[in-house]
This record gives sequence, structure tokens and C-alpha cells, in this order.
Amino acid sequence: MLPWPELNFDLLKDTMGTVHLWTQIIGKIRLKKMPWLNHSWHVTLYVSSRGLTTGSVPYEDGIFQIDLDFVAHELIITSSEGKKETMNLYSRPVADFYTEVFERLNQMGIEVEIYAKPNEVDPSIPFIEDIQERIYDGEQMNLLWLALVKIELVFTRFRSGFTGKCSPVHFFWGAFDLAVTRFSGREAPKHPGGAPNMPDRVMQEAYSHEVSSCGFWPGSEASPAPMFYAYCYPTPADFSKQPVAPDEAFYSEELGEFILPYAVVQQSDDPEATLMKYLKSTYKAAAVTGNWDSSLECNLTYLEE
Repeated sequence: MLPWPELNFDLLKDTMGTVHLWTQIIGKIRLKKMPWLNHSWHVTLYVSSRGLTTGSVPYEDGIFQIDLDFVAHELIITSSEGKKETMNLYSRPVADFYTEVFERLNQMGIEVEIYAKPNEVDPSIPFIEDIQERIYDGEQMNLLWLALVKIELVFTRFRSGFTGKCSPVHFFWGAFDLAVTRFSGREAPKHPGGAPNMPDRVMQEAYSHEVSSCGFWPGSEASPAPMFYAYCYPTPADFSKQPVAPDEAFYSEELGEFILPYAVVQQSDDPEATLMKYLKSTYKAAAVTGNWDSSLECNLTYLEE
């Protein structure tokens, strides 16, 4: 198998910031055209064989799909009517990208109007007003996508070890992270909300039931390193004190999550096994302290220690 790619935040951060805003535009198009699914699952993107995709989205004449291709570095819109539009991905202002995407949609007869400001970021500059030059480094974005491919495969295997309600493995464009979430089946206390430029009611619906969630986040200026995270809501008082693997994993009081640097997984002798141990042990920490029903778990051969 191909090795896990090395990710350098300093080289990646400008491109990641650009693509984060591009995915917000694409994700908001999906949000407007899809019927509501619990916990905002209808808004997410998915890792594809060439990048990120909306999957099938309904519209007046059938279905359409938008793909961000990080191999050929193109945005591709296709429809069940046989129409196709393609635009190149390159360094440019967000306003230019936003304008061209909607021009292409209009040419295909796809009508959609979005809330044209980013969520979960601060400041939240309207897309059409974001005229500063933005960087897109195709090589760096390809490396991040290759990492997402590796991670998605492990997350999908981890997801299969649970018979209860569980989210897809999906990419949230608000926080720019890949995540999978298990549910205990019990209702949770009302979430306080508080995400920047995000209505509290959205967060409250997302966390309406008890969850154990894990994911991958490529970092920010405040936390400049790609990392895996794991948390539960509500959070039992002794959750942070539970033993987790591997040894490099730790609990961040500031974030309220168990953290494992991506580099630890990438540099290990067996990245897939290292990540799986982290996923399983952090879920166990949530399940034990939250008194989850153990019958929701199933034992599959490749999940064994």
C-alpha cells in the first residue's frame, strides 16, 4: 500500500484556507437543494476517488453533482440531463470563484440561492466581497486529499463495528473536518451552542442526542498541526481520565477532546492499526463513563486488537 503522506501545516495552510471557503460555497448549494436530514447530515461532502463530492443532489430536472477534483485540479458539475460544466482550480479571489460557480450552474439550468457568507469562521466575509488574492497549491491539496483517503478507509472500518445509530463518514465544510459519530440512543441535555457565525439552534439539533464522535482536522493558526480528535456529548466528569491509545494521545482541557497528532499516525509502523487503536480506545472512554449499551458494539475480525 502507498505510504500515508506527510502533511506540513505551514505549506498547506494558505491552500487549506482557500479550499475551506470553496467547500462552504459548494456545501451551501447542497444544503439549499437537499431535504433536511437529522443533525445536518444533508449538508456534508464526501471523500471521493479524486477529491471531495456532494454526491447526488436533487433539482427541478433530476439530479446534479459537484466534484472538487484534486488530481486534475478542476471543479466539475454534472447532471442527469447529460450536461457538464468544468472550471479550473487555481489561485484567485473567493469572489471570482463564487461568481463563476453560479454562472456555470445557471448555464446548466440549475437555480439555487444560498446564504452567501461562510459559517463557523470569524470574520465572516460575504463571498462576493472577498476580493483578496487566495492561494491554491495543487500539490499540497493533493497531499491533504490523499491523507483524507487513508483516514476515510479507517473511519469506515471503525463505523462498521457499531450496530446502533451512526453517521456516515463525512466532511463538514463548516469546520473543515472529516468525522464519524456514534449515538447512544438517548436524548442529551440542550447544547449551549456558541460556534462562530452559526445559529445555536443548528448546534442544538446536531447534539440533541448523546454522541461519541471522532474526526480529523488539518489545523489552524491557533493549533498549527493536523490532528485527530475524539469527544463525547455530554461529557462525563471522568471522561478525560480514561486510558487511551497510543501513548502519544492526550486530553486537551482547552478543547475538551482527546487529541492525537496526525504525524504520530503517519510515522508509525502501521498507521491504520495505530489510528484504529485511538478510535476504539476513545470510544471506550465515552462508552464506559457514559454507561452506553455494550450490545451496540459488534466484534469484527479486523477490529480485534
